[in-house]
Amino acid sequence: MSESNVVEPVIGLIGGSGLYDIDGLEDKEWRTVETPWGKPSDQLLFGRLDGVQCVFLPRHGRGHPIPPSRLNYRANIAAMKMSGVTDIVSLSAVGSLKEELPPGHFVIVDQFIDRTIWREKSFFDTGCVAHISMADPLCPRIGDVLEAQTKALGIEATRGGTYLVMEGPQFSTRAESELYRTWGCSVIGMTNMPEATLAREAEICYATVAMVTDYDCWHTEHDNVTVESVVKTMQGNSAKAKALVKAVIPALGKPRGLCPAGCDRALEHALITAPEARDPELISKLKVVAGRVLGN
Repeated sequence: MSESNVVEPVIGLIGGSGLYDIDGLEDKEWRTVETPWGKPSDQLLFGRLDGVQCVFLPRHGRGHPIPPSRLNYRANIAAMKMSGVTDIVSLSAVGSLKEELPPGHFVIVDQFIDRTIWREKSFFDTGCVAHISMADPLCPRIGDVLEAQTKALGIEATRGGTYLVMEGPQFSTRAESELYRTWGCSVIGMTNMPEATLAREAEICYATVAMVTDYDCWHTEHDNVTVESVVKTMQGNSAKAKALVKAVIPALGKPRGLCPAGCDRALEHALITAPEARDPELISKLKVVAGRVLGN
């Protein structure tokens, strides 16, 4: 590695339902981060674990006051970028769409199907257009670390699977659940898109650990999904997730080169608007997340 290509990682963690803090952080400090896209879901928790810099954001806010479709996804990812985050591990509660993925199982997903319709899905807009590739939306390098650490901890986990992102906040109808199963989806949740897309636009490596809480409503031998059943399983998942986070942060925190998958260079050939046609006001906002290609 040339000296100019050495990355000193800052690990970002986005906690889903039931994860509102990180145990064991040193020099913990909750900080308010304002972004050009408004306020993130909560303050961000800064600290160090085994000497590695970490930034944690509770996706729904502490106490879970914000529903999935009302999350300010752009502010959440922009706040991570502004805090120097290079790698994001997203932790999300999901329903299972496959028999072999029971409640309590973790899935290190590698694909998404986005069924959301009401969310702001890009930092780019009229005045500066960009088209990024989402063919492989998750960072395989982080996925490798997650897979290794789940095995080391004895956490039942599956590498690979498609996460169907629904709008919510209601759970699926039985017909919807069965439809998504015919599509070959593995799990269903409400939060990882456009979160993953925005992380790609911000050139942050991003991976998801989907933590199964229920069988959605398709499984005839299990009760339909309810908040009560989800919370009960979530408590066990939370303990495993915290153990995984403690193992993953040091593993991801070693100095490294550029991402082999190119996540940190996703905007390299994405901008299509000619420089003279770009909106200065929008460019000023975009430099927070895309300064590498727009000029800081």
